[in-house]
Amino acid sequence: MRSSHVWSVEAPRFDDPNLVSCAGLVPVLALAEQTGLEPLLARVRFKVSKVKSGGVNPAGKLGCVIAGMAAGADCIDDLDVIRSGGMPRLFDGVYACATLGILLREFTFGHTRQLASAARAHLVALAARTPILAGADQRVFLDIDSLLRPVYGHAKQGASYGHTKIAGRQVLRKGLSPLATTLSTPSAAPVVAGIRLRAGKAGSSKGAASMVSEAITTAQAAVPGCDILVRGDSAFGNSHVVAAATAGGARFSVVITKTRALNRAIAAIDQDAWTPVHYPGAVRDPDTGELISDAEVAEIEHTAFTSTKHQVTARLIVRRVRDRNHHDTLFPVWRYHPFFTNNPEPIADADITHRRHAIIETVFSDLIDGPLAHLPSGSFAANSAWAICAAMAHNLLRAAATLTRTPVARGASLRRQLINVPARLVRPQRRPELRLPTHWPWAQPWLTLWHNIFRTRHGPPTAA
Repeated sequence: MRSSHVWSVEAPRFDDPNLVSCAGLVPVLALAEQTGLEPLLARVRFKVSKVKSGGVNPAGKLGCVIAGMAAGADCIDDLDVIRSGGMPRLFDGVYACATLGILLREFTFGHTRQLASAARAHLVALAARTPILAGADQRVFLDIDSLLRPVYGHAKQGASYGHTKIAGRQVLRKGLSPLATTLSTPSAAPVVAGIRLRAGKAGSSKGAASMVSEAITTAQAAVPGCDILVRGDSAFGNSHVVAAATAGGARFSVVITKTRALNRAIAAIDQDAWTPVHYPGAVRDPDTGELISDAEVAEIEHTAFTSTKHQVTARLIVRRVRDRNHHDTLFPVWRYHPFFTNNPEPIADADITHRRHAIIETVFSDLIDGPLAHLPSGSFAANSAWAICAAMAHNLLRAAATLTRTPVARGASLRRQLINVPARLVRPQRRPELRLPTHWPWAQPWLTLWHNIFRTRHGPPTAA
């Protein structure tokens, strides 16, 4: 491909008021309107403002933040993308990025809790309007995990050194630590049920029990009577998380830290009880027909957390694999990976189901590749509000994707294919129309989304 013209210095001009760079925001924000996003955001109320008029109309301003994130903004300055070209003619109440930054700095801990409540209610509304939790009649998986987002400089409130993994090694890194819960089903991609920002040095399980309780309530409100399985790694295998799961009527499947009592339980497993496990994608030996894997699983009844008031008796399922560092020894040396669960599935299926809790990492990947690429403010509460808005934008984008033919695409792909579509706003006979590019590769999914959003009306809301 090469240029077909000879260009002059004066050729490019940014002067067309009818060009739109993010035409996909029209159906996506219409979906937000249909699911009552703005009334839910009105739960956030500021009685006192640090800056005059800083807390005025928080619902409209937070809606602009979410719209900017859906279009790919990862810092406050990037939110100005919703003011370019004909965007103010497509939408009412478009605020400048400086105004949005002032609002975020008005937030306190109480305001972030109000915003988190609105985010949970909006997820329930999205589940009622779209198949965002399709397959929930079979089971809903509630996964919990934390991550460490690095920050730099001395102006970030709450920033401190915490443990994280880089290239498989534990390192200390300065940052802030979001704790998130996600909901998914056997046939639906995960969505964010809740997210809470914490100091970088916070323990992984700090606040996990209350997060699990809130996520269970959200799942039950979205899909009444659903079967919920709470999954987590060793950081969340404690009595408080398990008690929160059982109190909410959910099952649990968590890794628990090895102790002397746990090692005794593993040693008590009969050698004949170990059976090979067939993981998805495993390869069979063409000569013997056996799986090319030395992973085996076994189970034993175990009572955990005996030193606490939340003592629980359930299945201890142990997966063991040959230690490659001792592969040439006469007798096999095993590495044991136990998890504690009351999942009634057969042992091999329960092991595979538990290992799939890593699906939450796909949500982290989407958020890091989008709004959580940065935590843009020096204020801890502002960054907390930013993280919650990022979760709401993720859920809104995921819900829109379920109305197309690309329900499992990455967030970056959805923004490129559905949101950041160039268009020209025209008004033949005073009717607003969008003229989109010829041969757009994803025109059919885009039109599918448009028809599913506006099928009960003749077009989008009248432009200003």
